[in-house]
Amino acid sequence: MKVAVLAPVAWRTPPRHYGPWEQVASNIAEGMVKKGVEITLFATGDSITTGKLDAICEQGYEEDRSQDAKVLECLHISNLMEKAGEFDLIHNNFDFLPLTYSGLIKTPVITTIHGFSSTKIIPVYKKYNSRGHYVSISNSDRSAELDYLATVYNGLDTKDFKFIEQPEDYLLYFGRIHHDKGCWEAIQIARKSKRKLLIAGIIQDEGYYRDKIEPELDEQVEYIGHAGPDKRKHLLGKASALLHPINFNEPFGMSVAEAMLCGTPVIAFNKGSMPELIQDAKTGFLVNTVDEAVEAVSRIGDLKRTDCYDWASSKFSCEKMVDDYYKLYQQILG
Repeated sequence: MKVAVLAPVAWRTPPRHYGPWEQVASNIAEGMVKKGVEITLFATGDSITTGKLDAICEQGYEEDRSQDAKVLECLHISNLMEKAGEFDLIHNNFDFLPLTYSGLIKTPVITTIHGFSSTKIIPVYKKYNSRGHYVSISNSDRSAELDYLATVYNGLDTKDFKFIEQPEDYLLYFGRIHHDKGCWEAIQIARKSKRKLLIAGIIQDEGYYRDKIEPELDEQVEYIGHAGPDKRKHLLGKASALLHPINFNEPFGMSVAEAMLCGTPVIAFNKGSMPELIQDAKTGFLVNTVDEAVEAVSRIGDLKRTDCYDWASSKFSCEKMVDDYYKLYQQILG
């Protein structure tokens, strides 16, 4: 079986720090190689894979800002589509744009829908509903207008995370510094709980950081920048809980699964995929307000960190994700 895995070209695959779609594309590619699938990863030239790499640029447009994102995307997608006949299947991890080629090629395309940036993109998915094979990353992140082959949860390499039985006495916010992710709400939860909060992540909204976050920083609330894989493992594992007070219907939430793989429970606002990721009162708490989250912080000690690890490793491992996709590949190819 010859499969092309199409990753985005914003960041390296796998990413150095931020890049959830690139991370999932990498995990799929590497897992399939282990299964004996002949994989070609279409990604940036500095990407790392045990399969074959095909690239039209050395670095992603977020890492080399001299490049035009749209131009890079057009060159990248067309590069794969012009070689479509060399593959049995194309696995698209790059949103809706590659679908516009799918009516011009014979190779079937399976698309992992990593979330909808806006409802305005749904007409493209609808146009290719009958010939596309769509996979959602959570049951909550589905459009009633589309047909789905399956839901496959994002899978993480469990070896990248270390279970830690005895945490330190701090709460953690881990993610983009942006209103959607609830960084300011996490600060309010920590203040009202009288607990130390560490904030890690890239600043995605400079204005939000300057106006809402920076004025709050002090000895109790500390911003430590973005965290690469080694720092991430340590930060997540040593936290007494991850705070995830999101302000949008998040399609998945990688940091939630990552925290639980370290044994760290998650206190999240009950939106989007959170009820699918978190077992309420067992691997964390699903809450609706800052005050409910504060009450949940006082109950962290009731949870077993082994329950968090067991749940996450059974539901969100690379092996499970790759097995699920492999079955879908076989189903599509008959």
